[in-house]
Amino acid sequence: MLSPHENKLEKLDPFYRPSAPKQKTSAEIISEARNALRMVKTQRPFTPQQEQRKLFGAGSSRTPENRPPSTFSLHASSFESSDSRPISGTRLSPLELKPKAPASPNTEQDPCLSFPRPPVDPAKMRRISSARARLFRAASQGPLLPDRSLPPAEAKKLVESKGAVLMGDSMVNINGICLTKPKTLSHARSHPLQLTYDGGFRETQEQEMFKEAASLPSHLQSGGSCSEHTPVTSSNDDASVFALSVFCIPPPRAQGKRCVTTSSCLGSWDLGGSETKAVSKGNLREKDAEKAADEVFWNTRIIPLLHELEKEENIETICAACTQLHHALEEGNLLGNKFKRRSILLKTLYKLVDVDSDLLSLKLAKIILALKVSRKNLLNACKLIFKISRNEKNDSLIQSDSILESLLEVLRSEDLQTNTEAFLYCTGAIKFLSGNPSFLSEMISRGVVEILMSLIKEINENTVARGACPPDSGHLLVQVTATLRNLVDSPLARTKLLGISALPQLCTVMELCMGDKDVCTNVARIFSKLTSYRDCCAALASCSRCYALFLNLIDKYQKQQDVVVRVVFILGNLTAKSNQAREQLCRERGSVRSLLALFRAFHRLDVRASPARAQGAAVPRPPSEAEAVLVKLTRVLANLAIHPRVGPALAADPRLVSLLLSTLEYKSLEDCEELVINTTATINNLSFYQVKNSVIQDKKLYIAELLLKLLGSRNMDGVLEAVRVFGNLSQDHEVCDFIVQHNVHKFMIALLEVKHQDVCFSACGVLLNLTVDKDKRGLLKEGGGIKKLVDCLREFGPTDWQLACLVCKTLWNFSENITNASLCFGDEDTKTLLDLLSSFLDEELALDGSFDQDLKNYHKLHWETEFKPVAQQLLSRIQRHHTFLEPLPIPSC
Repeated sequence: MLSPHENKLEKLDPFYRPSAPKQKTSAEIISEARNALRMVKTQRPFTPQQEQRKLFGAGSSRTPENRPPSTFSLHASSFESSDSRPISGTRLSPLELKPKAPASPNTEQDPCLSFPRPPVDPAKMRRISSARARLFRAASQGPLLPDRSLPPAEAKKLVESKGAVLMGDSMVNINGICLTKPKTLSHARSHPLQLTYDGGFRETQEQEMFKEAASLPSHLQSGGSCSEHTPVTSSNDDASVFALSVFCIPPPRAQGKRCVTTSSCLGSWDLGGSETKAVSKGNLREKDAEKAADEVFWNTRIIPLLHELEKEENIETICAACTQLHHALEEGNLLGNKFKRRSILLKTLYKLVDVDSDLLSLKLAKIILALKVSRKNLLNACKLIFKISRNEKNDSLIQSDSILESLLEVLRSEDLQTNTEAFLYCTGAIKFLSGNPSFLSEMISRGVVEILMSLIKEINENTVARGACPPDSGHLLVQVTATLRNLVDSPLARTKLLGISALPQLCTVMELCMGDKDVCTNVARIFSKLTSYRDCCAALASCSRCYALFLNLIDKYQKQQDVVVRVVFILGNLTAKSNQAREQLCRERGSVRSLLALFRAFHRLDVRASPARAQGAAVPRPPSEAEAVLVKLTRVLANLAIHPRVGPALAADPRLVSLLLSTLEYKSLEDCEELVINTTATINNLSFYQVKNSVIQDKKLYIAELLLKLLGSRNMDGVLEAVRVFGNLSQDHEVCDFIVQHNVHKFMIALLEVKHQDVCFSACGVLLNLTVDKDKRGLLKEGGGIKKLVDCLREFGPTDWQLACLVCKTLWNFSENITNASLCFGDEDTKTLLDLLSSFLDEELALDGSFDQDLKNYHKLHWETEFKPVAQQLLSRIQRHHTFLEPLPIPSC
């Protein structure tokens, strides 16, 4: 006789009996259903690498006449000499056009303006005139570069004169030429050295600074913009031998003294009268010492290298000289735009641009950029590097010469609005290099991610201020976003993007440049890569405005496959693991309408192309463009169906269900495996919801017929998806009758031998639903179903509590009217069940190292709370109805 407790156990209902259960949370549904609702995975859209390096690829929406060229000619004449002048810190006042009457001279304001003096002694004038004539004659006949420099001994003799030296507080006379120290630095810049003839011949100690300059040609001694002449050396019994740098003779401004202006290298001296303020001797000597050191460095380190560059004999020699020149300029702190002899260097470098050598061009561009050129010359320097970087074979040259740092310095220091075109070619070269994996680490370590995002932010701000994105900024954004697309393959780059909150800025770019297909495509490619990683996907999912932005892109570029295929891939990633993302996407106005419109458009294209593909050879092929969009789109719909409020609404949408069933009708696994599997997975998720107005439930028998061809295929993934759908549909009695009528149950029993955990789980779910009907329980014995269920329990039970629980529930339903365990299960299977269930109740769940601690705790908890109660019920039933027969003794004779 059974105890009350045993009677209670006997009256338990079969598991999985169809009923009207209470509304469960999404977490409960997902945890209990396991794979009844599941997200769908897919591959990221493939972007083929361009055969040639260009600013804009073959698929660009920009026409050739509306975009900057990738091919151009660049010569020495392309550079401007005006940029080679040193930048002055003084702004010149405009000239007065009104004629004014001569006023009384004021030597404090301008020592050169004075009333005429009596003529000097004719003999002295002849000496001065002859010296001046020799000066101009030497200048007109001088070579571009000196053959040699004067030895220090000869230069010293030149400055050791017989004349007396007279140094005042501010006035120095050298051989009749009056030199005045300026009052301030700004005054020195605006009034270069001026010479006055007063008939005296005196010499100053400051001539030491001219020792090495005595024999140099004028164009290497001055960085000024005035006419350059060779210095002259004059000797006289009564005068000292002197050497000055470069003379500039402006036209006479008034009657009186004639003023001769020197170049800016001696700009710290100017014409002054006795009214000029005194400068302390200590400061004067210190400044003169610095100037003398600069002169020595220029003459001993720079001049020989310039001489080598002008020979143009051997490329290797010139390249080596350029390398030495850059090091020397850096050592002497002569880089930048403040160096007064900068014009000489630039003119020499510009002439070498015509030499046909990529290595030399890189070295020239590096020095030119280091000298901080601007405007057209900056553009040409960037073009020069861009031109060389188009050839992949030059990547090693660029990497070995650290050209990348020069390009990044342009982006860091130059003004974007003034140099947009230069930035375009600069970022274009960086884009080419970012396609080479060997550059990624160097680029990221040098801050390229932060620099590019700073550019994007500035462009966004300018676009908002103007109300539209200018074409030049759009061209630049194409290069910047394409570079970021290459960089995000690096984990460090992704970390940096998350650290500086770059994703909202990228969304802003898409929003502001919605009409620029190239920019939108590049940003979509960035997001498609980023959302493949959990942390980046979560960061984008938290940006609430991105969902409306992606839907707008789908509506605008519905016929542009390369855009929409990436947008729906991004949406699939966002909705794969985030219930909040699913809800936010469906909350956007017209979201389902936009997705279904896209589905309908590409479904129509695919149907039209199917007959043409059917006539081709039966060989594996990649998905067509239409199929690629449909694959990604069905994945989004399958993921959205997981949401407990969205899923029932989608299941009740006849437009969606019609498109899904139509896809299964004309598509086979051989045509496009991924599309068929994703479509079946979407139907599986929709069939989970047992709602009254579900179109899936209305068409359940037709769906079952469509699934039969999947069960008959050799594709195990397709078989698995079909079995999952049958697992949901078999909760209906009509579908169970269909399964028995078409012998699907035999196929399910056979699948238990596959030893594939997911396949066994899904097949066991169908058998469990069949055992709800008493008249179908006997079908389990066909094909050895009981033994195969026991084998699954022994094989997967210790590590999979869900599968073990499903097997126990199926056996529980099967043994509802049990009278004898051996007759119900068989002697061997009964003994195996008793051993297995007893051991499971005494053991903990065995999990391997692939589970993290939280997941281990989750499974162990359900092992105790879900599996063990079911196993205990089944074990008790078997023990109550199992009789062990003692062997009878053999009678003795």
